[in-house]
Amino acid sequence: MAKAVFCIARSEAQASNIIERLKRANFSASDVSMLFPDKSGTKDFAHEQHSKLPEGAAAGGVAAGVVGGAVGWLAGVGALAIPGLGPLIAAGPVMAALSGAAAGAAIGGVTGALIGAGIPEYEAKRYGGKIGSGNILISVHTRDGRERECAERIFEEVGADDVSYAGEARPSA
Repeated sequence: MAKAVFCIARSEAQASNIIERLKRANFSASDVSMLFPDKSGTKDFAHEQHSKLPEGAAAGGVAAGVVGGAVGWLAGVGALAIPGLGPLIAAGPVMAALSGAAAGAAIGGVTGALIGAGIPEYEAKRYGGKIGSGNILISVHTRDGRERECAERIFEEVGADDVSYAGEARPSA
């Protein structure tokens, strides 16, 4: 059964390190997600789902300043606003899941959106609070136990917080 492995990175440097390690471990860019507050104050992000942003133009350029080149490698970078939390930047499958969970976001802020993305409620509440405090949520879609263990090991080796996993809810098309 497919599982998503989650963690919280406390800094941009830690998030970049995690993404680089996932990349070297041959995880696909389309299986890795990030969600973090948009501290840039710019509205240059286009809400363009499923874009690889190969040119790294506006969205990739702004996001690259946030977490190095990590965001440019990920698929589907976009900006969204969650009531009570403000502007966020999302990349990877979480972008589609959060967009599809708009009703949950409207009702319960980022916690509702994360629950809609398949994260258990108790984890979603903890992650929502940490994202609101400026931390970065990273998740990896894994297909089997070997991939799940590899992602967990990477998160733990880098010293990420709140490492956990859950069965996935794939967004409906």
